[in-house]
Amino acid sequence: MNSSNSTTIHVSETKAEAKGKAPLIAAPIVATTKATPHPNAGWKKGAAIFDFLLRLAAIAATLAAATTMGTTDETLPFFTQYFQFQASFDDLPAFLFFVVATAIASGYLALSLPFSLVSIFRPHVQRIRLLLIICDTVALALTTAGAASATAIVYLAHNGNTSANWIAICQQFADFCQSVSGAVVASFIAVVLFMLLVMMSALALRKH
Repeated sequence: MNSSNSTTIHVSETKAEAKGKAPLIAAPIVATTKATPHPNAGWKKGAAIFDFLLRLAAIAATLAAATTMGTTDETLPFFTQYFQFQASFDDLPAFLFFVVATAIASGYLALSLPFSLVSIFRPHVQRIRLLLIICDTVALALTTAGAASATAIVYLAHNGNTSANWIAICQQFADFCQSVSGAVVASFIAVVLFMLLVMMSALALRKH
């Protein structure tokens, strides 16, 4: 006589299963994530705004330097039969180069304003910042060269050079010397602003 042991497990049905309303597949879980702002976003936007303001100030400085030097002309009230004593910026190549250099720098700064505005609204775009730092460096070198060449002539105009028998002319052409000296001062202000622009752009690229 063979005997077998069997175990029967009874699972009770829930009320929902009994009525046929129990879900066969578990409902999917939807997880939502909230975008966190970039930790350097505020700093980069502030730097871009400061960059835009520096460009406006540099435009004013370079434009003032170019227009002041480019309109400098003085004629003494006395003259002889053969000579008329006149001083003009285009008599000296250094002053002419100064006007061209500062005018180019001023035009470049005006063209760079839209790119600076893009950096304000999109501070994480690094290509624009890289383009600006390259062009700013070129404009800085050009403005520095023009300012340095004009400074040497202004120094000679004020002090002369006894070794070369060059006499100072600012005692006779006072207005001329005052105008060119002011233009040189404005150009060096522009040089300082360009240096700040380059340093700000380099710092912004490093913080990326």
